[in-house]
Amino acid sequence: MKMTHSTKNTSPSHLKKDARPILKDILHVVLPLGVSVGLIIWMFHRLDFHRIGDVLSHDCDFFWIGMMMFITMLSHIIRGIRWGIQLRAAGVPRMPVVAESVSIFSAYALNLVVPYMGEAFRCIYVARREKVKLSTVVGTDLGDRGSDAVVVVCLLGVALIVAHPALMKFFDQYPLGKSLENIFSHWELWIGILAAFGLFILADRRWKNKKFFSGINQTVSRMWQGFKVLFFMKGRLAYVFLTIGIWTCYFLETYCCFFAFPFTRELIHIPGSAYGLIPGLVVFVFGSFSMAVPSNGGLGPWNIAVMYALMLYGVSHTDAAAYSIVAWGFQAIMLVALGIFSAFYITITNRRLNRTPTHALKQQNSATPDAR
Repeated sequence: MKMTHSTKNTSPSHLKKDARPILKDILHVVLPLGVSVGLIIWMFHRLDFHRIGDVLSHDCDFFWIGMMMFITMLSHIIRGIRWGIQLRAAGVPRMPVVAESVSIFSAYALNLVVPYMGEAFRCIYVARREKVKLSTVVGTDLGDRGSDAVVVVCLLGVALIVAHPALMKFFDQYPLGKSLENIFSHWELWIGILAAFGLFILADRRWKNKKFFSGINQTVSRMWQGFKVLFFMKGRLAYVFLTIGIWTCYFLETYCCFFAFPFTRELIHIPGSAYGLIPGLVVFVFGSFSMAVPSNGGLGPWNIAVMYALMLYGVSHTDAAAYSIVAWGFQAIMLVALGIFSAFYITITNRRLNRTPTHALKQQNSATPDAR
């Protein structure tokens, strides 16, 4: 009898190639989780848990925590509406406000599980729902994040001006601040960065057709296309207004929590604090920059950054930890609730859309008025 042999390639090189995506996925999950767990352990190793329990049981005004949770939901609704302006400018049909909001709700809920998974999901969700190219939606997402990066840099500039003493205190008193100051004050670092950037540009021009460089060039191109549309699209003023609304909500989430605890309410009455707005801005900026560290929804990096910021104004290590735990924890609860709502909404609407003929969807989209 003739024996059959499998034609599947099992050579070491082929197995190595097959293992790369698996290793990449594992690192994508394990690295951020390791960062979160490691930082949380470091944060908790010298905390007074009895004091934290007393703060949560007796000193926390949960009315303001509830206000923070409501503002969290409002910020995501506004972000969804703002993203809708970019999507329409890129040729994506208009979606209902609920669908725009759900795209953001689900993204932030998924980011609690795996960092950046939410960004991929919301792009796939919109592309499949509206039957458009995924690359088009990804470009708007990159532009959306690019505009947020501009806002964060501007907020840092404002903080350096209005909260200069507190920021200098961070660089002078804390080992982390001293290390950052030492790193960024050396001219050799900046020369090295410029030299590395120059070498990369030369290598990109020389080997631009190679897979590595072509992938980077495509990403940069999509990011630029998504960002460039902001300057020419219809509804630019609305986009700016909504951006201000988003980041005002983000700040108010931090500021509302100041009223929830006695040790942060004291910051509101400090002379020269502008009713606590300046300390709130410092906490907000520290927390915003910490989100650049890969972690599960900011767990770990955000908590520690907020603790450092509060400690600059005399809040104890334990009280600052209690603030960060409550603020992050209840925000996460809101995101989980919104994620569950999004799952039901997507399931129900997908069934309805799948039952609707394609030509009817097109007629429905073309008949939808341009104004809300």
